[in-house]
Amino acid sequence: MRIIYRNGAVYTGELPLCEAFVTEGNRFVYAGTNEGAMAFKEEGDEVRKLDGRFVCAGFNDSHMHLLNYGNALRMADLSAHTSSMGAMKEYMKDFILENNIRPGTWVKGRGWNHDYFEDGRRFPDRHDLDEISEDHPICLTRTCGHACVVNTKALELTGITKDTPQVDGGRFEVDADGGPNGIFRENAMDLIYSRLPEPDKEDIKEMILAASRALNRYGVTSSQTDDLLAFNNVPYERVLEAYRELEAEGRMTVRVYEQSQFTTLKDLKGFLEKGYNTGWGTPWFKIGPLKMLGDGSLGARSAYLSSPYADDPSTCGIPIFTREQFEEMAGYANSRGMQVAIHAIGDGILDDILAAYEKALSECPRPDHRHGIVHCQITRPDQLRKFEELSLHAYIQSIFLDYDIHIVEERIGKERAASSYNFKTLYETTHASNGSDCPVELPDVMKGIQCAVTRTTVKDHVGPYLMEQAMSVKQALDSFTIEGAHASFEENEKGRIAPGLAADFVVLDANPFDVPVHELARIQVEATYVDGVCCYAKQG
Repeated sequence: MRIIYRNGAVYTGELPLCEAFVTEGNRFVYAGTNEGAMAFKEEGDEVRKLDGRFVCAGFNDSHMHLLNYGNALRMADLSAHTSSMGAMKEYMKDFILENNIRPGTWVKGRGWNHDYFEDGRRFPDRHDLDEISEDHPICLTRTCGHACVVNTKALELTGITKDTPQVDGGRFEVDADGGPNGIFRENAMDLIYSRLPEPDKEDIKEMILAASRALNRYGVTSSQTDDLLAFNNVPYERVLEAYRELEAEGRMTVRVYEQSQFTTLKDLKGFLEKGYNTGWGTPWFKIGPLKMLGDGSLGARSAYLSSPYADDPSTCGIPIFTREQFEEMAGYANSRGMQVAIHAIGDGILDDILAAYEKALSECPRPDHRHGIVHCQITRPDQLRKFEELSLHAYIQSIFLDYDIHIVEERIGKERAASSYNFKTLYETTHASNGSDCPVELPDVMKGIQCAVTRTTVKDHVGPYLMEQAMSVKQALDSFTIEGAHASFEENEKGRIAPGLAADFVVLDANPFDVPVHELARIQVEATYVDGVCCYAKQG
């Protein structure tokens, strides 16, 4: 049976907009005029009126953490309680009481940001969390995911003391007596996370489903996600089995391209020896690139810069790997036909990653490798030229401008800020897809589009920051659709409303090409379809 959608404002990936499209099963078979669509009608086919509403291909979040998002949905949400340290503490006390959490049971939260604390812009430490509870082990993760803080009870349970050695690619802070003060950054967070309760496969499946439902509400139909090390006490095969079972049960509503994170060559080799590689899988779940974590975040001052932070000359940040390690991992993956995507926020770590890619491709040239850089925030002009030279894919998050506008010049100085977050340059000189890094940010695509177009904050319009780097509405839409499909080698499978492509699409309550640019974030998702089936419909 065919379904004919008519009288709409349909964006196919090209302008001008058309009026109608037709689906048959899980594929588009036509896009064009009302008359052309109605010519497909036969007995038993259905006609649905769009009443002028805007329709485009389903949104593709090209870098996020779907499983971590599902886990975060079970935690205390601190993002709405981060105006002050005091507000965060009071919310956590209420959270423990309202959820009747037994003493001795772990209490977890995520979303605090010390830059928003009105009562002092500093990290909380164990003493602050002790004021919440001395009977519950507490772990609160910063919004960026690159730092966490625990209380004294948690330190006691995990056995971390002043005699615990520091961790390569991370660190925990200490009090005057040399004991841990509760703040853990980058790889040191694993000292805490490895002691948290281990989720079983059913837990993992429920997290995936909860996150997928939330993504569908934002119009997201495809997720490129880093899940294999979401829990460092869970073997990655358990995560893969959870996805395979959900697909077999017909319960998946988001297509997943797994950005497969590994930290050692031994583990990567073992993965490839099992037959996994880029492209392995089905249209619902595929293995994507080798994912590596290069450095931390700008907000936590753990992004690794080529020279010290302007607002803290004592540090350049934290490199997670050495250049030699990047060369080893990226070189091996490239030589085995595997795509690579590496997290880089600071320009210092980007130097090492670009050098590793250049070496890998010189030793084993591949004309269509689609290797990339995740985040692409602090960049210099010479590095932007290298992106183009190496044909690297840029996985950008325009929504980061909503927060980073407030801190970028203060953190790195005006000179470096002038060539950073150069998203339009990356889009026009290579390929650039967009995402949210959720749960760092919510997977709110329309907010991401507004930030890309306006280069200002969403609510109070602070900025613009480097307005010459503003995308057009078309470019921003394409960064969440066509370019996302390109990142996963699926541009001939999805990302546009065109005959033969997957019938993944989203219905919006306003036309992004018509509304004032500062109102793009107000556009609501009315319905989301995956494989031609409605998986979300707005109520009321």
